[in-house]
Amino acid sequence: MQNTGKIFGSNGSPSGKRALITGASSGLGLEFAELLAAQGVNLVLAARRQEPMEKLATNLRQKYGVDIHVEPIDLAVPGAAAVLKGKLDQKALTIDVLVNNAGYGLHGEFLETPLERTTDMIHLNITAVTELSYVFGRDMAARGTGEILLIASLLSFQAVPTYAAYAATKAYVLSFGEALHDELRTRGVVVTTLCPGHTETGFDAAAGAYVSPMLRWLTMRPRPVAEAGLQALSKGKASVIAGFMNNMVAFSNRFTSRSMQRASMKKVMAP
Repeated sequence: MQNTGKIFGSNGSPSGKRALITGASSGLGLEFAELLAAQGVNLVLAARRQEPMEKLATNLRQKYGVDIHVEPIDLAVPGAAAVLKGKLDQKALTIDVLVNNAGYGLHGEFLETPLERTTDMIHLNITAVTELSYVFGRDMAARGTGEILLIASLLSFQAVPTYAAYAATKAYVLSFGEALHDELRTRGVVVTTLCPGHTETGFDAAAGAYVSPMLRWLTMRPRPVAEAGLQALSKGKASVIAGFMNNMVAFSNRFTSRSMQRASMKKVMAP
């Protein structure tokens, strides 16, 4: 494992702190949980599926001796963030770090995708992220300390045919996160937005996605992506793109028209 550095840099030791990780039943959520538990950070794991979270919690307790609370919840339901916050308040569980990781994508033509699936994704990727940042960010600002990590995407930087709604939700997350970074840093709260590229998780299966040869070439393992996010958080950065090649892809957008960007992304994403 690479040395990721301790989070909470200027805000004290991670020992005894607690992080809430949403979407903790698979993918990047597993990696964030492992990396934070290895630093002695206590955890709250929140996702729809309880069984994989319980298995993860048992494993991390045995390996690192941290306290872990599992909270099964569907965050796509409007108001779920407030419900989760209320449950944690009743248990006197203070959240020092929010890893706003829950989300998923849908691949395909917009009009060929059932509208209810698209709106469910929008609720999770946008509404839940906004509500969670609000209810936990208020407490952090009142205490004068806290960290929030938001998960956007490399697709945040351009419109993407066949990922029209998903890319738009992640553009929101990136813009929202960078704005919050400036709003909250004077109140002791660090907000960092992580932009992963194509990552070896269950994303493709959930999205019903075709993986082109170009995407396979750009694919990263989830551990370095999670490490990049936590490193950027520890340094107080506004945002970070995981991986050298992904940085080059985003940088190249500065030299191409938006129509060229769309055409390129359509070729990369379409079967």
